[in-house]
Parts: sequence; C-alpha cells; structure tokens
Amino acid sequence: MWITGASSGIGRAVALECAARGWRVVATARRLDELEALKSACVIENAIIPMPGDVTDEAGMMAMVAAIEAGHGPITRAFFNAGLFLPVRLVPFEASKYHKSFAVNLGGTVNGLAAVVPRMVARKAGQIIINASVAGYSGLPSSAAYGATKAGLINLAESLKFDCDLGGILIQVVNPGFVETPATEKNPFPMPFLIPVEHAAKRIADGMENGAFEITFPRRFTFILKLLRMMPYGLYFPLLRKMTGWGS
Repeated sequence: MWITGASSGIGRAVALECAARGWRVVATARRLDELEALKSACVIENAIIPMPGDVTDEAGMMAMVAAIEAGHGPITRAFFNAGLFLPVRLVPFEASKYHKSFAVNLGGTVNGLAAVVPRMVARKAGQIIINASVAGYSGLPSSAAYGATKAGLINLAESLKFDCDLGGILIQVVNPGFVETPATEKNPFPMPFLIPVEHAAKRIADGMENGAFEITFPRRFTFILKLLRMMPYGLYFPLLRKMTGWGS
C-alpha cells in the first residue's frame, strides 16, 4: 500500500491503522524525519517503509512508483491523501494560496494517479482512494481555495469511476467531516461533530475494505451538508452564515 501525505494528520493515522491490519505501507511525504518518526511509532516492525518525495514533482512520482514496485512489489492500494488547507479571505486576495492549494491537492493527486494507473490498468487490478472532503460539497467560509480543490477531487473520482469499473480497478473517494488534525486547527469557526484522527483512520480503513465508492463520516454531519447543498442559494447562504456565525 502506498500513502501520500503520510507524515501527519489523516495520512499518518491511516498508515498506522493499515499497518496494524497487516498491510505493508510505503509512506510518502516531503520530510524524511517525520516519516522516520512514523515508522518508529508503528509497533509492527518494518510494516512502514519511509519514502520521501514531493507530490508536485511529476517525474519524481513516476520514479518513486517504479522504485516501490521494483523493491517491494506491485502497488495494490494507493491512498492519495497529500493536501494542505490554506484559509483565504476576499481581502487581501492572496492568489499564491490558491495556486499552492491547486498544485498540491489537485496536481499532486494527478501526479500520483499518472504514476500508478498505467500499472494497475496493465494488471487489471488495483485500488485507488482519493482523500477529498465535505468542503467539496459546497462553498464554506474561508475555504475558497481548499474547497475548490476538494470539489475537483470529488468530480475527478466520480468521472474516473466509469473507466475504472471497466478496467477492474476499485476507486473510492473519502469525504471526512471535521477531524482533529493540524489543518483544522486553522479553522476560525465552530466545527460540529469534530472527531479524533484515530477514529477517522478506522472509518477510512473500514471503508477501504468495504469497497463503497464514497467513504464519509460522521454521517449525521455529512447528511446535513448534503441536504444543504440541495437548497436554493437564497436559503443556503443565510443558513450557513447563521450556522457558522460568519460576519457577526
């Protein structure tokens, strides 16, 4: 199994959870020291293999996947989790935060897919999991950059599913609610149904094993958001302002 963005947050917790379930995990992130700390935190010896890299480096991802398969065998499961959350406001309008979000969250996932998909297609087998977010369902305060990338990842997974089904590849999208991670610490608004990252990792690992297209939790919260996105804008925006206290 290959996990990107494995050094912290959901990626780190999923790496530990999947290793505990018997998977050999190749963990990728930019910083080797954090990956080594992840390896040391795993109670199962040699279950986690650190392999540092930058998901925005397309050629680097190609070389990494080739090295993984040469040294450890075919990648049967790939969890594309690398991402960042940069809150943005209208003023000042910081285009650099948008570009960086797009490069990592969207571009990084595409680079990973470009590296593993041809190999899975050739084998007519494989499992791809893309970590998006409920922030991709509809617009939320301060999430214009992040939410745009997550909406893109949801659409990406939905669109690829048609060909994946024909090619014998299982593709899934993860849409978590609020999870206790370094990213959510930046949120300037209340976070209902906030759950520990270890709980999220168990839900994601269970979903990987169950095979449903969407892995989403906590269901009470995601159900509310799915209802909200079906509302007309005349109701949606006032209700979100009230729920988040935005502008008050």
